[in-house]
Amino acid sequence: MGYKLKNPGWAIFVCLAVLPVVLWAQSAGDKGLKPDRTHVYPYRVIRSYPHDRQAFTQGLAYENGFFYEGTGLHGRSSLRKVDPASGHILNEIRLEPSHFGEGITVFGDRIVQLTWLSRVGFVYDKTSFRLLNTFTYTQEGWGVTHDGQRLIMSDGTSVLHFLDPKDFREIATLGVHDERGPVTGLNELEFVRGVIYANVWPTDRIAIIHPRTGRVEAWMDLKGLLGKTDSQGADVLNGIAYDARGDRLFVTGKLWPKVFEIQSAVRTRLPGRTGSKAAESSR
Repeated sequence: MGYKLKNPGWAIFVCLAVLPVVLWAQSAGDKGLKPDRTHVYPYRVIRSYPHDRQAFTQGLAYENGFFYEGTGLHGRSSLRKVDPASGHILNEIRLEPSHFGEGITVFGDRIVQLTWLSRVGFVYDKTSFRLLNTFTYTQEGWGVTHDGQRLIMSDGTSVLHFLDPKDFREIATLGVHDERGPVTGLNELEFVRGVIYANVWPTDRIAIIHPRTGRVEAWMDLKGLLGKTDSQGADVLNGIAYDARGDRLFVTGKLWPKVFEIQSAVRTRLPGRTGSKAAESSR
């Protein structure tokens, strides 16, 4: 049975008046449901270097032509200086078996190394590896780097801890997030061109983090970096080192046979970079 409007003109007027409101509401809703996605950048390999397959890499740094590496596992944790070309260990000290070694960073003439559950950090002379000092912290120790003024430490959560390098007192914290929410599993860290690079355990991704806001400005996806043959017996991606003078980025993983020098478009296209090129240097 048909139905006729008594005043079709009025109905048309109402529809035209309501339509913009509906469209605005839909647009606002879409923005809430679909926030801007953080861009994921690919990479390319420039060169590879030999790496000790027995090294359970927890921290990696580059300084004056050498790699400095912290390794983990109880009874196998160490700090070592490595020749990149040959992979030969030039200097090494072993941690006590009770300590599970974690991230490292080179800060001036010192090297700082964390431990996982012992919650003890070690400070060494960079040249001799002589132990200079120890310090404690309340959270787990995973990764560590610095911005030239403060040590930056991860604990496996989405929070970064900023420490005074003089007395190792915590002076600030920073929550890390992307458009989906908190980014957990922050591991090995490196300060690169004013931003924080972080391995995210147990993924093949590196988060590029704004040091003031905590926002992940970009991702680097390193899936497939290690070939099938080399990946047998290897553990997760973990280890980022930056050559500030040569503007080179190095990555490796736990029990990996190689260290890779890589490039990515993120190095020139990342917006909002801050800071300087001061020398920088898990779980």
